[in-house]
Amino acid sequence: MARMSKAYFITATGTDLGKTWLTAGLVAAVRARGMPVQALKPVMSGYDPARHADSDLAKVGAGKTAWVYAAPLSPDLAAAKEGKTIDFAALVDWCRSEIASHEGLLLIEGVGGVMVPLTASQTVREWMAALGVPVVLVCGTYLGSLSHTLSALAALREVGVVPAVIVVNESAASTVSVEDTLASLVPHIGPIPLVRTRRDQPGDLNSLAETLLRPA
Repeated sequence: MARMSKAYFITATGTDLGKTWLTAGLVAAVRARGMPVQALKPVMSGYDPARHADSDLAKVGAGKTAWVYAAPLSPDLAAAKEGKTIDFAALVDWCRSEIASHEGLLLIEGVGGVMVPLTASQTVREWMAALGVPVVLVCGTYLGSLSHTLSALAALREVGVVPAVIVVNESAASTVSVEDTLASLVPHIGPIPLVRTRRDQPGDLNSLAETLLRPA
Protein backbone atom coordinates (compact mmCIF):
# COMPACT_ATOMS: atom_id res chain seq x y z
CA MET A 1 0.00 0.00 0.00
CA ALA A 2 1.32 3.44 -0.90
CA ARG A 3 2.26 5.74 1.93
CA MET A 4 -0.25 8.51 2.52
CA SER A 5 0.38 11.81 4.20
CA LYS A 6 -2.38 14.41 4.37
CA ALA A 7 -3.25 17.21 6.75
CA TYR A 8 -6.50 19.07 7.31
CA PHE A 9 -7.33 22.07 9.46
CA ILE A 10 -10.62 21.75 11.36
CA THR A 11 -12.28 25.11 12.01
CA ALA A 12 -15.79 26.42 12.62
CA THR A 13 -18.01 29.44 12.22
CA GLY A 14 -18.04 29.90 16.01
CA THR A 15 -17.60 28.13 19.33
CA ASP A 16 -19.28 24.96 20.60
CA LEU A 17 -20.35 23.78 17.15
CA GLY A 18 -18.70 20.38 17.18
CA LYS A 19 -15.05 20.82 16.13
CA THR A 20 -13.79 18.58 18.90
CA TRP A 21 -16.55 15.99 18.42
CA LEU A 22 -15.81 15.96 14.71
CA THR A 23 -12.04 15.66 15.17
CA ALA A 24 -12.34 12.85 17.73
CA GLY A 25 -14.87 11.02 15.58
CA LEU A 26 -12.68 11.24 12.50
CA VAL A 27 -9.70 9.91 14.45
CA ALA A 28 -11.78 6.92 15.53
CA ALA A 29 -13.17 6.34 12.03
CA VAL A 30 -9.73 6.43 10.39
CA ARG A 31 -8.18 4.16 13.03
CA ALA A 32 -11.00 1.68 12.48
CA ARG A 33 -9.74 1.43 8.91
CA GLY A 34 -6.30 0.50 10.19
CA MET A 35 -4.71 3.72 8.96
CA PRO A 36 -2.40 6.05 10.91
CA VAL A 37 -4.01 9.25 12.17
CA GLN A 38 -3.13 11.93 14.69
CA ALA A 39 -4.89 15.02 16.01
CA LEU A 40 -3.22 18.22 17.15
CA LYS A 41 -4.68 21.04 19.23
CA PRO A 42 -1.85 23.58 19.02
CA VAL A 43 -3.69 26.44 20.78
CA MET A 44 -6.14 26.08 23.64
CA SER A 45 -7.59 28.45 26.22
CA GLY A 46 -9.74 27.58 29.22
CA TYR A 47 -7.51 24.63 30.12
CA ASP A 48 -7.50 23.26 33.67
CA PRO A 49 -4.86 20.53 34.12
CA ALA A 50 -6.86 19.16 37.06
CA ARG A 51 -9.68 18.41 34.61
CA HIS A 52 -7.55 17.17 31.74
CA ALA A 53 -9.81 14.18 31.05
CA ASP A 54 -12.66 16.58 30.24
CA SER A 55 -10.54 18.83 28.04
CA ASP A 56 -10.56 19.06 24.25
CA LEU A 57 -6.95 17.86 24.32
CA ALA A 58 -7.99 14.57 25.89
CA LYS A 59 -11.10 14.17 23.76
CA VAL A 60 -9.18 14.32 20.48
CA GLY A 61 -6.19 12.43 21.86
CA ALA A 62 -3.82 15.27 21.06
CA GLY A 63 -0.37 14.04 21.90
CA LYS A 64 1.20 17.43 21.44
CA THR A 65 0.21 21.00 22.06
CA ALA A 66 2.22 24.13 22.52
CA TRP A 67 0.12 27.18 23.42
CA VAL A 68 -2.18 26.40 26.37
CA TYR A 69 -3.78 28.99 28.64
CA ALA A 70 -6.03 28.84 31.70
CA ALA A 71 -8.48 31.67 31.09
CA PRO A 72 -11.60 30.77 29.02
CA LEU A 73 -11.05 33.69 26.66
CA SER A 74 -9.84 34.22 23.11
CA PRO A 75 -6.18 33.12 22.82
CA ASP A 76 -4.82 36.66 22.66
CA LEU A 77 -6.64 37.67 25.84
CA ALA A 78 -5.95 34.37 27.61
CA ALA A 79 -2.24 34.72 26.87
CA ALA A 80 -2.25 38.34 28.06
CA LYS A 81 -3.75 37.23 31.40
CA GLU A 82 -0.54 35.26 31.91
CA GLY A 83 1.73 38.05 30.72
CA LYS A 84 2.37 36.29 27.42
CA THR A 85 1.77 36.71 23.72
CA ILE A 86 1.48 34.14 20.95
CA ASP A 87 4.43 34.14 18.56
CA PHE A 88 2.52 33.69 15.30
CA ALA A 89 5.56 32.76 13.23
CA ALA A 90 6.58 30.14 15.81
CA LEU A 91 3.04 28.72 15.79
CA VAL A 92 3.06 28.37 12.01
CA ASP A 93 6.55 26.86 11.98
CA TRP A 94 5.59 24.37 14.72
CA CYS A 95 2.56 23.22 12.74
CA ARG A 96 4.56 22.95 9.52
CA SER A 97 7.13 20.79 11.29
CA GLU A 98 4.38 18.48 12.57
CA ILE A 99 2.84 18.25 9.09
CA ALA A 100 6.18 17.45 7.48
CA SER A 101 7.06 14.74 10.00
CA HIS A 102 3.72 12.94 10.11
CA GLU A 103 2.78 9.89 8.10
CA GLY A 104 -0.94 9.27 7.60
CA LEU A 105 -3.78 11.67 8.29
CA LEU A 106 -3.09 14.69 10.49
CA LEU A 107 -6.02 16.73 11.84
CA ILE A 108 -5.19 20.17 13.22
CA GLU A 109 -8.05 21.47 15.34
CA GLY A 110 -8.26 25.24 15.52
CA VAL A 111 -9.61 27.34 18.36
CA GLY A 112 -13.02 29.02 18.31
CA GLY A 113 -14.15 30.36 14.95
CA VAL A 114 -12.30 31.50 11.85
CA MET A 115 -11.87 35.09 13.06
CA VAL A 116 -10.82 34.45 16.66
CA PRO A 117 -7.81 36.68 17.46
CA LEU A 118 -4.48 35.01 18.11
CA THR A 119 -2.41 38.19 18.27
CA ALA A 120 -3.02 41.90 17.82
CA SER A 121 -2.87 41.46 14.04
CA GLN A 122 -3.56 37.79 13.25
CA THR A 123 -6.59 35.56 13.63
CA VAL A 124 -7.25 31.87 13.03
CA ARG A 125 -7.93 32.85 9.41
CA GLU A 126 -4.34 33.99 8.90
CA TRP A 127 -3.11 30.83 10.61
CA MET A 128 -4.98 28.66 8.11
CA ALA A 129 -3.82 30.76 5.18
CA ALA A 130 -0.19 30.50 6.29
CA LEU A 131 -0.35 26.71 6.59
CA GLY A 132 -2.03 26.23 3.23
CA VAL A 133 -3.58 22.85 4.07
CA PRO A 134 -7.18 21.92 3.17
CA VAL A 135 -9.80 23.26 5.57
CA VAL A 136 -12.90 21.59 6.99
CA LEU A 137 -15.44 24.21 8.10
CA VAL A 138 -18.03 23.20 10.71
CA CYS A 139 -21.29 25.14 11.01
CA GLY A 140 -24.58 24.66 12.85
CA THR A 141 -28.30 24.81 12.08
CA TYR A 142 -29.35 27.23 14.85
CA LEU A 143 -31.19 30.44 13.96
CA GLY A 144 -28.47 32.79 12.69
CA SER A 145 -26.11 30.07 11.51
CA LEU A 146 -26.66 30.91 7.84
CA SER A 147 -25.32 34.44 8.30
CA HIS A 148 -22.44 33.21 10.43
CA THR A 149 -21.51 30.56 7.86
CA LEU A 150 -21.61 32.89 4.86
CA SER A 151 -19.70 35.57 6.79
CA ALA A 152 -17.03 33.01 7.68
CA LEU A 153 -16.78 31.93 4.03
CA ALA A 154 -16.42 35.55 2.90
CA ALA A 155 -13.68 36.13 5.45
CA LEU A 156 -11.81 33.02 4.35
CA ARG A 157 -12.08 33.88 0.67
CA GLU A 158 -10.47 37.25 1.36
CA VAL A 159 -7.22 35.42 2.16
CA GLY A 160 -7.58 32.78 -0.55
CA VAL A 161 -8.90 29.98 1.67
CA VAL A 162 -11.77 27.90 0.25
CA PRO A 163 -12.91 25.01 2.47
CA ALA A 164 -12.49 21.51 1.08
CA VAL A 165 -15.79 20.60 2.73
CA ILE A 166 -18.44 22.24 4.91
CA VAL A 167 -19.88 20.10 7.70
CA VAL A 168 -23.40 21.10 8.73
CA ASN A 169 -23.63 19.75 12.27
CA GLU A 170 -27.21 19.69 13.51
CA SER A 171 -27.61 22.03 16.49
CA ALA A 172 -29.45 20.75 19.56
CA ALA A 173 -33.02 22.05 19.90
CA SER A 174 -32.67 24.07 16.71
CA THR A 175 -35.79 25.71 15.29
CA VAL A 176 -34.28 25.45 11.80
CA SER A 177 -34.18 22.08 10.04
CA VAL A 178 -31.03 20.65 8.49
CA GLU A 179 -32.87 20.44 5.17
CA ASP A 180 -33.72 24.15 5.22
CA THR A 181 -30.16 25.02 6.22
CA LEU A 182 -28.70 22.99 3.36
CA ALA A 183 -31.19 24.39 0.85
CA SER A 184 -30.30 27.95 1.79
CA LEU A 185 -26.53 27.40 1.78
CA VAL A 186 -26.21 25.56 -1.54
CA PRO A 187 -26.76 28.57 -3.85
CA HIS A 188 -24.13 30.59 -1.99
CA ILE A 189 -21.22 28.19 -1.61
CA GLY A 190 -20.53 27.07 -5.16
CA PRO A 191 -18.91 23.65 -5.62
CA ILE A 192 -17.88 23.17 -1.97
CA PRO A 193 -19.20 19.77 -0.78
CA LEU A 194 -21.70 19.79 2.10
CA VAL A 195 -21.81 16.98 4.67
CA ARG A 196 -24.61 16.60 7.23
CA THR A 197 -23.81 15.30 10.74
CA ARG A 198 -25.41 14.88 14.17
CA ARG A 199 -23.48 14.57 17.43
CA ASP A 200 -25.59 11.61 18.50
CA GLN A 201 -24.80 9.82 15.23
CA PRO A 202 -21.04 9.12 15.16
CA GLY A 203 -21.54 6.91 12.12
CA ASP A 204 -22.19 10.06 10.09
CA LEU A 205 -18.44 10.64 10.10
CA ASN A 206 -17.59 7.48 8.18
CA SER A 207 -18.35 9.02 4.79
CA LEU A 208 -16.46 12.18 5.73
CA ALA A 209 -13.44 10.08 6.73
CA GLU A 210 -13.55 8.38 3.35
CA THR A 211 -13.65 11.77 1.64
CA LEU A 212 -10.64 13.07 3.57
CA LEU A 213 -8.63 9.93 2.89
CA ARG A 214 -9.35 9.99 -0.83
CA PRO A 215 -6.25 10.77 -2.94
CA ALA A 216 -6.12 14.37 -4.12
